[in-house]
Amino acid sequence: MAIKKVCIIGLGALGILYGHHLTKRMPKGDLRIIADQERIRRYQSDSVFCNGERCEFNYLAPEDVEEPADLIIFAVKYSGLNDAIKAVKNQVGEHTIILSALNGITSERIIGQTYGIDKILYCVAQGMDAVKVGNRATYDHMGMLVFGEQEPGFISERVREVARFFESMAVPFEAVTDMNKRIWGKFMLNVGVNQTVAVYESNYGEIQKEGAARDTMIAAMREVMVLSEKEGTNLTELDLKYWLNVLDPLCPEGKPSMRQDMEAKRFSEVDLFSGAVLELGKKYGVSTPVNEELYRRIKEKEAQYHLLA
Repeated sequence: MAIKKVCIIGLGALGILYGHHLTKRMPKGDLRIIADQERIRRYQSDSVFCNGERCEFNYLAPEDVEEPADLIIFAVKYSGLNDAIKAVKNQVGEHTIILSALNGITSERIIGQTYGIDKILYCVAQGMDAVKVGNRATYDHMGMLVFGEQEPGFISERVREVARFFESMAVPFEAVTDMNKRIWGKFMLNVGVNQTVAVYESNYGEIQKEGAARDTMIAAMREVMVLSEKEGTNLTELDLKYWLNVLDPLCPEGKPSMRQDMEAKRFSEVDLFSGAVLELGKKYGVSTPVNEELYRRIKEKEAQYHLLA
């Protein structure tokens, strides 16, 4: 079955980046951006821009009924996941494939509880340096989507379908047979990069060079490595090196999503990162002092929001 109808839910930096890219290559009616009526009115009134170009999106409200999508891409924040799951209900059909580009290690399981894990391909978005300010997203590196089945060792026909579609759309991708390790590796990167840049109030450039920030980032990542052994994923120093190599080419002035959230005085996804690390540390009796300190400092910063309002 060829993929023709695609839905994206979530117009953060990643959703805008991939949505704008696909609008240039798909018939307008075949790509749908799912959003509630209030957001749609705002998007249509203010417009949405990607690298300075106005995005020509085709919006669809949750209550609208159309032919089910062949592919749905979740690009929302974790805090919006439950609402997003409800919002795509009318777009999910018997053969729909779902990709979740959310951070963390739990979104696929949560989506699968509603629509069935058999509809989910595990996915990570890596290597992009997109930044969103207001209704404008900019990026230097598009990065890629990495996806595969939860079970290791094989490339399924569903994976091949998505690969063929992305190839035809010139979307950078990698289809892999070790998605559990890749998801944990991206989690390790997020724990290190997002939190360190947020706490140091800096950007990618600060952690691409030697110094205190980069040392903190790597120490936080190594705590995830220890936990991955307990979980049976077994990240190694080679995995750490791989993800540091993903980080190094990013635009030095770019910033991860957590830093962008904190600049805008929005509550971050810290509970997905150090929050999850602390829970796993307690579960396995593993000390996680670096993540404990990052968690404390981020929560401390967020506690000041109401004082600055």
